[in-house]
Amino acid sequence: MNLALLQDAYAGKRVFVTGHTGFKGGWLALWLRRLGAEVIGYALPPDQPRGMFHAAGVAAACEHHLGDVRDERAVRQAIVDARPDVVFHLAAQALVRRSYEVPLETFDTNVRGTAHVLEALKALRAPVACVVITSDKCYENQERDLPYREEDPLGGHDVYSMSKAAAELVASSWRRSFFPLNTLKAHGVKVATARAGNVIGGGDWSVDRIVPDAITALWEHRPIGVRSPKAVRPWQHVLEPLAGYLWLGAKLLGPEPGRYCEGWNFGPDDSASIAVAPLVDKLIHAWGQGRWKDISRPDAVHEASLLRLAIDKARVKLGWSPRWGLDAAVNHTVEWYRAQLSGATPEQMRALSEDQIGSYLRAVPLAA
Repeated sequence: MNLALLQDAYAGKRVFVTGHTGFKGGWLALWLRRLGAEVIGYALPPDQPRGMFHAAGVAAACEHHLGDVRDERAVRQAIVDARPDVVFHLAAQALVRRSYEVPLETFDTNVRGTAHVLEALKALRAPVACVVITSDKCYENQERDLPYREEDPLGGHDVYSMSKAAAELVASSWRRSFFPLNTLKAHGVKVATARAGNVIGGGDWSVDRIVPDAITALWEHRPIGVRSPKAVRPWQHVLEPLAGYLWLGAKLLGPEPGRYCEGWNFGPDDSASIAVAPLVDKLIHAWGQGRWKDISRPDAVHEASLLRLAIDKARVKLGWSPRWGLDAAVNHTVEWYRAQLSGATPEQMRALSEDQIGSYLRAVPLAA
């Protein structure tokens, strides 16, 4: 990943980000601003008052618009008015357990919302690169001890996973139906999808996620309740997949964009695919003290117990590789939360976030 080319790709570009009030979207907005892009954000109000958007003052780094991707007319008008060069679609209902509570909302947001964004690109009638963010859970999980590759079947036991698989199909269908590669020079719309692993990092205060739950317990000197201590996930710092998204977007803006209009995995190094219990042990070690307890229940809703991602395609064809191992990811995460909980201002948290982006960029990519 050539960092100078990344800067060249986004400097002065208009970049439309859905979901900028969320965890990953907030980090992406700050990074794009650092690259010299003009960022236009479109999202619902942040649902976590302590989350990335407010904590790091993300509104100061972008043109901030409130809106719902379920509102087709509003999405179309916002994108047409923004006249973006690049669209990053991150807005989503992003929690597996919540999808059991609000299945129709999950479907409408993740599937129809994606279709609304792609329909808006038709109305734009201008060249644009679009990266649709889905999830590692879009694959038909067979609980196998092999990493999932981009060509593996899509599926999903729970509504969240199904909705992300469906969003992949929506993107593929719209690309083939309305933005075909054989007429790319005529319509100029480049669409790719991106699947990340289980993302950690400062600014995530979502409920029922192990890292924010652990941080809250550690701060309050309580044992950390762990629902699924043996579940294996591909853990990675939020900056890892964001680097992949940015590099993929840069390739879509480049001289041969048709080569990249497909799905891509941006997971961690394989050594970072570990169970929840050892991840919590790493959090406790980085924090300096604490303990956890098993609160698993036999009647809990279904969540996959084993999930890994193959990233060979992104390494070879994009030149992207993870830069932080799991220990670095955990240490930077704990540093961010500790600063916030210790009373840092939004300006200080934004500066810390930008410092962490700088540290990430200076790190040497991990060998394959």
